[in-house]
Amino acid sequence: MDTELLDRSNSIRQRITQLRDSLDYDAKIARSADIEQRMAAANFWDNQETAQETVGQLKSLKAIVAPMKELLTAGEDLDALSEMAEEDPEIVPEIEAEISRLETVLDDLELKALLNGAHDSCGAILTINARDGGTDANDWAEMMLRMYTQWAQKNDYSVELLDRNPNPDAGINSATITIRGPMAYGYLKGENGVHRLVRISPYNSEGKRQTSFAAVDVTPEISDSVDVEIDESDVRVDTYRASGAGGQHVNKTDSAIRLTHEPTGVAVQCQSQRSQHKNRAQAWKMLRAALARIEDEKREAENAESYRQKAQVGFGSQIRNYFLHPDQRVKDARTGHYVGDFQKVLDGDIQGFLEAYLNWLAKETN
Repeated sequence: MDTELLDRSNSIRQRITQLRDSLDYDAKIARSADIEQRMAAANFWDNQETAQETVGQLKSLKAIVAPMKELLTAGEDLDALSEMAEEDPEIVPEIEAEISRLETVLDDLELKALLNGAHDSCGAILTINARDGGTDANDWAEMMLRMYTQWAQKNDYSVELLDRNPNPDAGINSATITIRGPMAYGYLKGENGVHRLVRISPYNSEGKRQTSFAAVDVTPEISDSVDVEIDESDVRVDTYRASGAGGQHVNKTDSAIRLTHEPTGVAVQCQSQRSQHKNRAQAWKMLRAALARIEDEKREAENAESYRQKAQVGFGSQIRNYFLHPDQRVKDARTGHYVGDFQKVLDGDIQGFLEAYLNWLAKETN
């Protein structure tokens, strides 16, 4: 093999070794085996909610374990091919193709290695609120709800609607969904913040350009086994009538729940179930998740000096601009990641933005 190909082959071996260590591969293998053993128990599905959480944990582990196992085997095969190339130069093109394939697999796994936060493997609770911009902002919030739902479906993640507050003119005032799948929170945590849309308003009779804003808040869907201390006396509980389609299906009871944690000002609400009891339980889970994220952010701020700039890019600030006029483009204000096809992004093709944020965050916190 020529020198360049040999260098690429050696680089792959080194990256595989480093990745195995950084992913804590052996520990993940052991944890996967333990979960599979628990799933084989006869009473595993007696508690559906706990069982689903366990299945989700296994999926997240396998999303890393399976490709890492394949990489280790492929690395050994590459060594054998390299030895054979010394005697048979005709297999060099085969080696080149295999090296290119392994480099792609490594790039993907090295990105997943960045998803090492305490709750990155959890599902994501995502809330979208219309902000400045009048009816356009309500419409924009609904467009974003569709965007994240489309992203989830493209990645075979499940989506559950927890709360939807429609606007009487168009769009929504707010909505909350849970997205569940491997590393859902890890990928989506960077979406926290304000998203800005510039377009010719369909709600303006003069056809003027309108700027509107929607705020996204992302929290991890943490397991009940995770200890989050909340003094119930600090939480204000409000009940209200859930919005619905009207007619015979209108909700005639105050089944919707809003919880406000007064020391932090964090507020969550849920109206997805007809039962107030079920909405209350879900709202408490959402509140625990929100407070857990705040604690994580405090730890991150203590561990990384550059993270003091988080207030400039976190919730309540502009992180991404979406333009439909004068030209079509979407650009992230933090990472500089750019896509020239507005509709493609709105159809859920946001993976590039998510990955760019993870790489940016790794540089900012090192």
